[in-house]
Amino acid sequence: MINIPNKTTPPLCRANIGSLNSKHTGPLSKNTIGSINKSGHGSGSAPVQAQQRNTSCVPSSNSGVQQSPGSLNQVSQTAISDMTVPAMHRLLRKGQKTSLPSLDRNIAGIKACFGWNIRDARCDVDASAFLVKADGRVPGDDWFVFYGQEKSPDGSVSLSSDTGGMDRKVIHVDLRKLNSSIQKIVFVVTIHEAFEKNLNFSMLKDTYIRLLDADTGQEIFSYCLEEYYQNVTSMTIGELYLYNGQWKFNPVGNGVNRDLAGQCAVYGVEIG
Repeated sequence: MINIPNKTTPPLCRANIGSLNSKHTGPLSKNTIGSINKSGHGSGSAPVQAQQRNTSCVPSSNSGVQQSPGSLNQVSQTAISDMTVPAMHRLLRKGQKTSLPSLDRNIAGIKACFGWNIRDARCDVDASAFLVKADGRVPGDDWFVFYGQEKSPDGSVSLSSDTGGMDRKVIHVDLRKLNSSIQKIVFVVTIHEAFEKNLNFSMLKDTYIRLLDADTGQEIFSYCLEEYYQNVTSMTIGELYLYNGQWKFNPVGNGVNRDLAGQCAVYGVEIG
């Protein structure tokens, strides 16, 4: 099982695994950890049917909270400062699977940069990566890179909050170091304590992923989330995958009614 700390304390030992979706000030014992999918919150892994839709990822000059029909009572009235959405030149549409190009050489070092703006001040958003084999599951629990485990065992994937001021989070990928058993890297965006606080993706906007050449900073591809639904609590925003010896990018953009622990269940990460 994975050693999962909360977001404010150092990594814990196996005897003191913290709750994945909690910001408690102290570790919880293994016996106090709830099931991966809380009852009543749903556990389906298929894309959630639409209840509410907003289109976004357009740079906004409005720093106040925007409200949409059906979410008036859910959106905080606190003013929220927006980040500036970077210019994107190689924008893909949802599901537009595309091979990584060769720019005078094979791209090996990639920066997966994530950004979003929030319409509700309670939203605490995270980016994570699952490194999976051909069967769609991780080789072991330590192949899940997130805020409590910031590097994969082979050193090929690492999470950083040092974004240079352009993005919210950056996940570094070095395909030269990647273990040969890994066939796909899945990038997931989640809202911390979404179920407990009744939060959902209709409270986000301007959500994107952009892939940059780590050496040159040149944009490889980018994707802006197109749909924001009230019954979505986590999002598979994109994935790098190996196909016939060629690395490709798929801007997935599929949301589900799962928390981060629920996403772990999909990819075979055991959290107790």
